[in-house]
Amino acid sequence: MIVQICVGSSCHLKGSHEIVELMKNAVEDYALEDEVVLAGCFCTGQCNREGVTIQVDDEVITGVTVKTFDAFFKKNILERLKG
Repeated sequence: MIVQICVGSSCHLKGSHEIVELMKNAVEDYALEDEVVLAGCFCTGQCNREGVTIQVDDEVITGVTVKTFDAFFKKNILERLKG
């Protein structure tokens, strides 16, 4: 699974650095280093949306914040890997 976190100007201002740290920690906590490839990406064209944009494989997900990260991770990372 490839997870790309937008680090463009708008997402940076919306907290992408914090999301990157949360993602790195969660991948380590769940021992998913062999299953999840983390990468940064630049603008995905979703700047008018709330929160940070993350692309999981081919799906673009918007609105990820520090407060919504745990739910995002469970639904979009853990559940997909189980399926």
